[in-house]
Amino acid sequence: MEQRVARVTEIIGGSPVSFDDAIRAGFERANRTLRNITGMRVLEQRVAVEDGKIAEYRVRMEVIFVLET
Repeated sequence: MEQRVARVTEIIGGSPVSFDDAIRAGFERANRTLRNITGMRVLEQRVAVEDGKIAEYRVRMEVIFVLET
C-alpha cells in the first residue's frame, strides 16, 4: 500500500458578491499554485463593512493537498 503525506495551509478568499463566491475565488487561486488539492474546510466567515453596507465577504479556509513523492 502506498503511503501519502498531506499538508494543510490557510488562505483567505474575498468577494463583493457572496460567501460562496469568496470560497470559489479562494479555491481557484489556490488551485493555480498548489497541486493535488484533496479538500478544503471553511474555518471562518466575516464581512467587511463600509458606509453601513457590506463591502466584501471573506472566508478563512484550510486547503488540504497531498505532497508529491
